[in-house]
Amino acid sequence: MADEDLRARAEKSLKKKRDFWQYIGVYIGVNALVTGIWFITTPGGYFWPVWVLLGMGIAIPIIGFDAYGPVRSTPSEDKIQAEMKRLSGEG
Repeated sequence: MADEDLRARAEKSLKKKRDFWQYIGVYIGVNALVTGIWFITTPGGYFWPVWVLLGMGIAIPIIGFDAYGPVRSTPSEDKIQAEMKRLSGEG
C-alpha cells in the first residue's frame, strides 16, 4: 500500500509541475496577444495591458510554490484514526 500511496503522490506532484508550466505558456500567450492589440490600436498611449500582466502574474508565484515548494507531509494513520474518532463524537 505504501508504494501505491507514493505513486499517487508522485503523480500528483508531476501534474502540479506540468500545470505550472502550462500556466506560464498561457500567461505568455495572453500577454503577447493583449500587448499586440495595444500596439496596433494605441501605440505609445496608456499601456493598459499592464493590468492583465499584473492580474495573471499574481498567480505565478502561488502556483509555482504549490508545484515546487516544500512537500506537505501526509498525516499518519494514527492521526487519521484520532480525527475520525473525534468527528464521530467518541473522543
